[in-house]
Amino acid sequence: MAAQTSTAKFSDIYELKEELGKGAFSIVRRCVQKATGLEFAAKIINTKKLSARASNNNDHQKLEREARICRLLKHPNIVRLHDSIQDEGFHYLVFDLVTGGELFEDIVAREFYSEADASHCMQQILESVNYCHQHGIVHRDLKPENLLLASKAKGAAVKLADFGLAIEVQGEQQAWFGFAGTPGYLSPEVLRKDPYGKPVDIWACGVVLYILLVGYPPFWDEDQHRLYAQIKAGAYDYPSPEWDTVTPEAKNLINSMLTVNPAKRINASEALKHPWICQRERVASVVHRQETVDCLKKFNARRKLKGAILTTMLATRNFSRFSNSNGSSLNKIGSPATSPAGNGSAMATVLAGRSLNVKKNDAIKESTESNTIEDEDSKVVSVKCDLERVYQVSVNMLSTSQEHPGRKQEIIKLTEQLLQAITSGDYGEYTKLVDPHLTSFEPEALGNLIVGLDFHKFYFDHANAVETISLDPAMSGDGSEGPPRVLSKNSKPVNTSILNPHVHLLGEDAACIAYVRLTQFIDRNGLPVTKHSEETRIWQRKDGKWQNVHFHRSGSPTTETGK
Repeated sequence: MAAQTSTAKFSDIYELKEELGKGAFSIVRRCVQKATGLEFAAKIINTKKLSARASNNNDHQKLEREARICRLLKHPNIVRLHDSIQDEGFHYLVFDLVTGGELFEDIVAREFYSEADASHCMQQILESVNYCHQHGIVHRDLKPENLLLASKAKGAAVKLADFGLAIEVQGEQQAWFGFAGTPGYLSPEVLRKDPYGKPVDIWACGVVLYILLVGYPPFWDEDQHRLYAQIKAGAYDYPSPEWDTVTPEAKNLINSMLTVNPAKRINASEALKHPWICQRERVASVVHRQETVDCLKKFNARRKLKGAILTTMLATRNFSRFSNSNGSSLNKIGSPATSPAGNGSAMATVLAGRSLNVKKNDAIKESTESNTIEDEDSKVVSVKCDLERVYQVSVNMLSTSQEHPGRKQEIIKLTEQLLQAITSGDYGEYTKLVDPHLTSFEPEALGNLIVGLDFHKFYFDHANAVETISLDPAMSGDGSEGPPRVLSKNSKPVNTSILNPHVHLLGEDAACIAYVRLTQFIDRNGLPVTKHSEETRIWQRKDGKWQNVHFHRSGSPTTETGK
């Protein structure tokens, strides 16, 4: 079926089926073409919600750009757009129903994986990139999350997905098209804010190839500034012993792709003619790479966790901004990305599972991964680095080790001690349990990411002043929403309980706990009051001591306190 822009109603042509995934402004559902019975994935964008945003003109332009680009691309290694329909406040993009999941997830499930297999994967990726470049399209966000398999069948085609950040260029045009991409895959010229073009995709291919061969990235640092410095310098190496078994031809191709000077970087057409690609049977090793598979499992787990953490935090921020402007609820506009089991779930994640990123002007942009950036003013606000710090703390010690019930109980106990310090107004005890650079999202911050303790200390210092206000349910909306923000210092007793705690260990020295916080107190009329909130805290062990490094809490802004 040729890609087209239909004027008919969507419901006249397609029948919608189950939901496959959800984003802030879009949802993906399986659909069936009535005339043929063929199945597709329909990305449904709520244009009414886009129109409610301050940057709606830019949003609509990007949506039109994505649809226009996708209509051009017809290649077996690219997820294809089949139809584009605007209908009563919604824009429907009908794509291939891709059911094989992510390439990187498939590799770790294989019984055998060799350098020759990596060569075959990279050949298909390069075929898609070469086709895009021949048609004047630069993807700008090439990374594992956007490399899918057509089906679960053995040998299924690799497909490049998500052209949300793609741009159109004329020939070998180099220009400044804005700061866009995902940190670990950004090219030196983008980081230097130099004019750029097609070579940025080749750089990303080099990063992907490096990971395909050893299971970890060439550039890595917990600090994003140091990461960017590594990339700009092209500072990577081939450490022993894992690289000792990789052929020189494979390393040569990586070097050609990760050339700092884009004018000297190999292009897609040349890469396809490289011996490691076109003569793999003769050149590439066929020895099973078990250590690569093991490392890739950890790499997959890290990026999935990173996406989950940032999606949750950024959705919280997005909710706060939108609820202030138009009263929308979180489950309508700020839902984190989901990818339930079922046909097309991976495609749904790529199409609609989009996290929310903050630009200089505080506009929110949908993007394909929790840390994808697009800032056409070429300035990324400091909150970006703060969020990077949060998830790096969370994933730094991630491992696939067995669960430790004792450590889980320790995290629950620490959380209880922290809440006790809060409700008793004991700031000294509180500071023993939290990191001085604690980051947090909470309703009282009105959608802002809080860094440090000054914001929280205010409530401890003024517990008596806020007591009279905080005990008045009328001051917190209808008295039923929001967290209990009361301190018991010099006031009536407060009892706090943790319900349904869920602890996820992130290796030996980090953990995440999610729970319902139930707080009971007596109001100024002598009546018992119970309030609850949903909270998530990330703990990290530093020098043998556990500290809370990040938390976020649900609810509506009140004048009560409860850090």
